[in-house]
Amino acid sequence: MPDTVKFSFAKIPSALDGVVVVLAAEGADVGVPTLAPETSALLGAGAETVARAAQAERFSGQAGKVLDLLAPAGLDATRLIVMGVGKAGELKALDWLKLGGAAMGRLSSVAKDVAIVLALPEAPVAPEAAAEFALGMKLRAYAFDRYKTKKKPEEAAAKPKVTLYIESDAAAKRAFKKREGVGEGVIIARDLINEPANVLTPTEFAKRAGDLAKVGVDVEVLNEKDLKKLGMGALLGVGQGSSQDSHVVVMRWNGAKNDTPPLAFVGKGVVFDTGGISIKQAAGMEDMKGDMGGAACVVGLMHALASRKAKVNVVGLIGLVENMPDGNAQRPGDIVTSMSGQTIEIINTDAEGRLVLGDVLWYAKERFKPQFMVDLATLTGAIMVALGTEHAGLFSNDDSLAERLARAGQATGEKVWRMPLSPEYDKLVDSKFADMKNTGGRFGGSITAAQFLKRFVGDVPWAHLDIAGTAINSPATEFNKSWGGGWGVRLLDQLVADHYEA
Repeated sequence: MPDTVKFSFAKIPSALDGVVVVLAAEGADVGVPTLAPETSALLGAGAETVARAAQAERFSGQAGKVLDLLAPAGLDATRLIVMGVGKAGELKALDWLKLGGAAMGRLSSVAKDVAIVLALPEAPVAPEAAAEFALGMKLRAYAFDRYKTKKKPEEAAAKPKVTLYIESDAAAKRAFKKREGVGEGVIIARDLINEPANVLTPTEFAKRAGDLAKVGVDVEVLNEKDLKKLGMGALLGVGQGSSQDSHVVVMRWNGAKNDTPPLAFVGKGVVFDTGGISIKQAAGMEDMKGDMGGAACVVGLMHALASRKAKVNVVGLIGLVENMPDGNAQRPGDIVTSMSGQTIEIINTDAEGRLVLGDVLWYAKERFKPQFMVDLATLTGAIMVALGTEHAGLFSNDDSLAERLARAGQATGEKVWRMPLSPEYDKLVDSKFADMKNTGGRFGGSITAAQFLKRFVGDVPWAHLDIAGTAINSPATEFNKSWGGGWGVRLLDQLVADHYEA
């Protein structure tokens, strides 16, 4: 995993040079930002330069506004960046994450060392806030450029070494250490999603998941022979048109050190989806290398939990297949038998993700008897019609789990919106020839997909996250400019941290 940016923490010094970043709260008057006493003392005579520039630019420390000064008079700094934070007393963890990302955006072409002074008027900056700021910088610094042989000068520039100056530097360092593994988990997920499908085959994906052993995760890879023995006919049917073997990977983190039933997270891992015999249109098909965004999230989450030594037992399961239309591919009208014994009529071979998830959910339920199951999948275009790209669709048979996921989404900015489930929708996936069919028609497509999955979870508390709009071609934020954003890692880590750790 490449380092995106290196951080250290130190107490606020008496003088600084080079590239310096400071924070300003919103002042009462236009053009008059409010600086912390420590910042004013550090700037010395340069504070007057900042005041004149702020008046000229009508900069009052508003959130999202920046005052960028080159070679400011009265300072040894070669560049001074004053970042507005708005009302200092209203900042939440997500605001600090965004602020760090915005700061890194300003420094993207800087190869030198950078000094950032984390101080605000009225109250000290909390260590946790400093850690979120650093995490935002780390995530914004990410770039997937390993296949570029020619880079622009700004792309080739070395990442800066960043020193975050804060009075409680030791506590901030400890707080960031816990978040650093979460950031690494997001970056792992981003790398997996951004990889081309000719590189990230199901076998290669399984191999990369195996790297989690380095942080203490037990990894087990099931091959096609294993899957046939288990009776995973639904999953195997999806991959039978590909020259690539299908796999299921089981990742276990036993952080509770007891026999507490695990939490189970299940990810759809279709490494490329042509649609199969029901082939997709050519325009935009290249994006289907990201149809394994759910599996990427589960791998990133397992890294995050293991890296921060989460006191919880967790199992992550991913179904890895490639959906191709060769002479051995399954056909519309075929009937397959799932591991559960339930039979499925294939109406559309492009409704393949639910076939993969159905078998893996059943396997997770039967083998691990989990406290709950959450699955993630780039499952339907219909969820994007309903919710766009700002929310993932949430379907659940358990109100408590759904509410906890919603709160975690608000805290992390990875927002979810609960969608309905009901027997009336369930009837749409009944089949004339089998126990069910794999599509329910044009209307309510994301709902009928969820109703299909519900038939494989039994009485286990369960939530399905349809992340088709959030996992690939991700909405740009202050801390993410990547096509594959690693959506869901922070959300689920927050869920676990808030409610399930010993």
